[in-house]
Order: sequence, then structure tokens, then C-alpha cells
Amino acid sequence: MLHIAQTALTLGCAYSLAALALFLSYRVLDIADLTTDGCFVFGMALSVSAAAAGHPLLGILLAIVGGGCAGYITALLQTRLGVPSILAGIVTNTGLYTINLMAMGWSANVSLLKQATLFTMVRDLGIFGSWYQFAVVLCASVLGMLFMSWFLKTRLGLSIRATGDNMDMVRASSINPKFTITVGLILANCFTGLCGGLIGQMQKSADINAGTGIVVIGLASLIIGETVIGGRKSINRNIFACLVGNIIYRAIYAIILQTRILPIECLKLMTAVIVALAIAAPTIRTNLSVKARERREMD
Repeated sequence: MLHIAQTALTLGCAYSLAALALFLSYRVLDIADLTTDGCFVFGMALSVSAAAAGHPLLGILLAIVGGGCAGYITALLQTRLGVPSILAGIVTNTGLYTINLMAMGWSANVSLLKQATLFTMVRDLGIFGSWYQFAVVLCASVLGMLFMSWFLKTRLGLSIRATGDNMDMVRASSINPKFTITVGLILANCFTGLCGGLIGQMQKSADINAGTGIVVIGLASLIIGETVIGGRKSINRNIFACLVGNIIYRAIYAIILQTRILPIECLKLMTAVIVALAIAAPTIRTNLSVKARERREMD
């Protein structure tokens, strides 16, 4: 049971960074950014390749910068070339496949055997014991949430939030929505790249297909967190929901893997069911509330 909790907490904290990215693009900017899958692998490829060359800390930095570059390309296609947001993400995601292969030396996967990583460096300190991976990703997750909370309350952050709420009002207020969208997408993909970089060094490998489904799982985790947190909606609560939702999702996944309630072959189906239920949860809850109110009125 302790192993399940440790796995859920570690992976939940790590993947909460991708959920934060989707929170910024999907919830704040109201843009369906499909760059996430390819950007996640891009960050992972840069991080693992740099670690393989003996520079794990530089790899994390490169993952962040690489993610921001991917976000800029998506924003450029959308704001300057008139490509719809969904298609802009698809185009960037498609192009990143080749870029990711290039970053991994034209190989479909790269492994770290005895090379040092950020996690082995923390492990060698001997402070956190077997929880050293959790300590690293928890620190990254907390810093990410604090930064996001602070940034969205700055003048630029408020402009980005206003752009997602009402672009015409922002334009009438002499704020350039193209600039705010660009900054928002760059920052969101910086978080995605960081997530991929940390996951790559934690798992000591990078795979060209590692990002498949990240955007769907991230959105599902975000919705799970928002459903559980509930109550009055606020920026801080929604940011915290990114972490809570990921931990819950990973806990369910770990329990099923450990208990073998379902065979391994059914994991993809199970993931699809969890994602569908998470996305449909608000609608289901609303329908149940309406039916309960109708029954009370009839009585």
C-alpha cells in the first residue's frame, strides 16, 4: 500500500506540471492547444540527451526553453498566419515528431544507464531515502503552482486572463491579444517541456511515443481535481486542482496495476473510461441535481 501511495504521489506531482500547462491554455486562454503531446516528448528528448552527455541540469533548462519555442511556433501560426488554434497545434505537433527524432540522434528512444540525472544527484545526498524522486517532483510542482499563481495576478497575467474571457474587450482596452496569446502559449508549453524533462530523467529514458494521450489525460486530471475541490472557483483553487486531480488519477491507475483487478491488456480501455467519466462528471452531477430537485418539487 505504501508503494502505491508513493507511486501515485510521485507521478501525480510530476504530471501536474502538464496539467498546469493545460490549465493556462485551456481554462485561462480558452485555447485547445494540441501541441502538448509533441512538446512533452520534445522536453523529454532534450533533457535525456543532455543528461546522456553529462549535463542533467542543463537538460532541464533546455526542456523548458524547447517547450517555450514549440509554444511560440503554435502562437505564430495562430496569431500571425491566421491558422485556427486547433490546427495550429496539430501542425506544430506533427512537425515536432521529426524534431524529436533529431533531438534523440535519429533514434526512436534514448536510455540513460549509468549517467547521472537530477534524481540521482538528489539520491546521492542521502537526505530523502527512497522518497528522493517524490522530493524532486514535489519541489518542482509546488514552485510551478506558486509561480503560476503569482504570474496570473500580475498585470500581464491579468491581461492574459482577460484575453481568454473577452478578446474584444481586451482589444478595445488597447491591449494586443496577439501578444497575450503568444506569451500564454509560450509559458504553457514551458511547463509541458519541464514536465517531459523531469519524467525523462526520472524514468531514465526518452521515447518518441511517450507523449501519446498526455493532453487528454492532463485535461481529465484537471477536471477530476476541479470536481473534487469544488466550492467557489478561484485561480488558486483551480491551480491546486491540477495537483489533486493528477494524484487521484495516478492512484486509481496504480491500484489497478498492483491489484490486477483488470488484466494489463485492458489498461488502455480503463484509461479511456476514467477520462470519459472525468470529463462527463460535471454534466452528470448537474443532471442528478436537476432530477433530485424535480423529485422534491413533485413531492
